[in-house]
Amino acid sequence: MVKKIAFISLFFTFLFGTMTYAHSGGTDSSGGHNCSEKSMAKGLCSGYHYHNGGGDTSSDTSTGGGSSNPAPATRNDDMDCTDFGSYDEVVEYWNSKGYSATYDPENLDGWGNGQVDDGIPCEAPSDYDRTKINNSPEQVQYDQEQQDIESGEKQGAAQGMKDGYLESESNSFASPGSDAYKEGYATGYNKGYADGKKKIEAEKTKATKEGYALGKKQDKIAVPEKYTSHTGLKKAFEDGFNKAVAERVDAKKKEFTEQGYNDGKKDTHSPPKDSTKEYVTAYQVGYDKAQNELKEEYLQKGYKAAFKTLKYKEPNLTNPKFKEWYKEGFESNKEITEISDAGLSLGKKGVSLTIPAEYQKAKPIFTHYYNVGLKEYEEEQDANQAASTIGISGLVLSWLGRRFYVAKKMIG
Repeated sequence: MVKKIAFISLFFTFLFGTMTYAHSGGTDSSGGHNCSEKSMAKGLCSGYHYHNGGGDTSSDTSTGGGSSNPAPATRNDDMDCTDFGSYDEVVEYWNSKGYSATYDPENLDGWGNGQVDDGIPCEAPSDYDRTKINNSPEQVQYDQEQQDIESGEKQGAAQGMKDGYLESESNSFASPGSDAYKEGYATGYNKGYADGKKKIEAEKTKATKEGYALGKKQDKIAVPEKYTSHTGLKKAFEDGFNKAVAERVDAKKKEFTEQGYNDGKKDTHSPPKDSTKEYVTAYQVGYDKAQNELKEEYLQKGYKAAFKTLKYKEPNLTNPKFKEWYKEGFESNKEITEISDAGLSLGKKGVSLTIPAEYQKAKPIFTHYYNVGLKEYEEEQDANQAASTIGISGLVLSWLGRRFYVAKKMIG
């Protein structure tokens, strides 16, 4: 039992003794390194020492013993992964030293095993943004992608500007290059295309104004050379020019239309001479409009005259055309027939004269035909009365003759 207890005690002594002197840190090519201040403070080591069988464990510089592999000079500033409070501190230190997978004198990459690992110091958390670590594969890839994006944006913007300015169909797809390049190309192209469109629209506006100004002065177009090479600019100049010319033509046509109208009202026809057909047509349009208005005016005068006069009476007009229109209007009045019949019918009934409101405008006509009808009524009444008188006289004579005959027979 005592032996077992002694064995167990010896085992734990060896175990904890070994753990006491275990510490982290990178080793050099000889398998040793300088103890960090933090490790020395913990009592884990002191000065330069070896790990993993490196150097000559039987030699100790502190005792003056010899060694076939003398230790390198002491470096008390070496850092190991346990010397940092957070991984951000590791990265900050690594970046400040300019370390990389091929330059890691403190052996932070690989956790002190003396071998280059992956260019990532210590052990990065799984969710850590490794692009922050100088010279890491992720940062190298990220930098390359950024360069590709920048290059794509630059070339895409140039092509987009060109296509937008030429008013070509938009095409932001880039067939060659990495995905990052294509992404940058599309972004740059769309922006460049919008800038190109904006630029050409501004120039087209300017071209339109210049064309308009020229069209206000002359009828013959002359497109400036600076616009002839671009279809959109050339068309913009021509549109502005044509608009100005059309406005001048419209204004001139309006003048001739007004002139024709004024002449038409005076019944004077004087179309422009040595003018284009469209100006002559404009004059005729105005003239015809005025003539139609004049005709309607005299037609109405004649029409209204029919309500006041039983028989057509030629107006006091010197213009034969006006007289003709007046007579045409007089004869076109068909309302007179209805009014005449209504007045005649009322008169034939022998009632008092009462003119309905709708016939007041033709009072003379209604009254005249009323009197005609009334006269017929009265004549008919007189005839009936005369016939009645004759009939009564005949009966009296017949009775007297009968009485005379009877009296004669009695005497005889």
